[in-house]
Amino acid sequence: MSYKIVMDSCGDLPEEWKNHSKIQLIPLTLQIGEEAIIDDETFDQLSFLKKVAAYPECPKSACPSPQSYMESYGGEEEHVYVITLSSHLSGSYNSAVVGKDMYLEQYGEKKIHVIDSESASTGETQIALKAIELEESGKYSFEEIVEKLEKFRSEIATFFVLDSLEALRKNGRLSAVKALVANTLNIKPVMEGRQGVIFQAGQGIGIKKALNKMADALVEKMVKSEKRVLMISHCNNRQRAEYMKELVLKRADFAKVYIVETRGVSSLYASDGGIIVTA
Repeated sequence: MSYKIVMDSCGDLPEEWKNHSKIQLIPLTLQIGEEAIIDDETFDQLSFLKKVAAYPECPKSACPSPQSYMESYGGEEEHVYVITLSSHLSGSYNSAVVGKDMYLEQYGEKKIHVIDSESASTGETQIALKAIELEESGKYSFEEIVEKLEKFRSEIATFFVLDSLEALRKNGRLSAVKALVANTLNIKPVMEGRQGVIFQAGQGIGIKKALNKMADALVEKMVKSEKRVLMISHCNNRQRAEYMKELVLKRADFAKVYIVETRGVSSLYASDGGIIVTA
């Protein structure tokens, strides 16, 4: 069967996937003051980070419209898998579902499944990779693939360490976090996404100790890591991402490892220097 993957632009893709014929990205919009920045292929990370640093308030993001999702479901593909960032962090999932309802009402029956990744960044990408793997195998029906993707989604581990949590805090994304130690003490929290909600999983004094704690926490969650894919996304700090890769691979083996740059939405919330890992 022919198929395609629709993802919102919070999904961070490896370089070799950016022009993948089966993947279509639906952009979110970033707002810095009066300026609206579309999170598409024109996004300039360094320019964006400079604007964020110069802006006295906190930038915001806006999810894609139901109409933009509805339009993406068109085409000859018989199976459409839609992957969004966590519904606890954005309205993207709800928008995708409304877009599906609009499409079915206007054009009739089509096999479309919208998946709340309960994650962000490469958490979405992990599901896209799995959907492509299952479809390309030719072994499973649409319904079987949907069931396997939902199960796979629940097994993905998502952790991150950021130099600053201000963008998440000011945009109300840390509602489950009781308290955070002041940055002036140089204590870096290790954060975890659990069913799409952000919790604090640990902390370290300084970025290197925090990254070590994150590597421990990630590997502790792994079952048969040698069959899983490790993805590390970074916001303007490839060196830190490579260091994170070394830390994790000292602790466990993985089938494949990707290091990717954050796109617009992930850059907004990860902030300059942020590291996100999923497996």
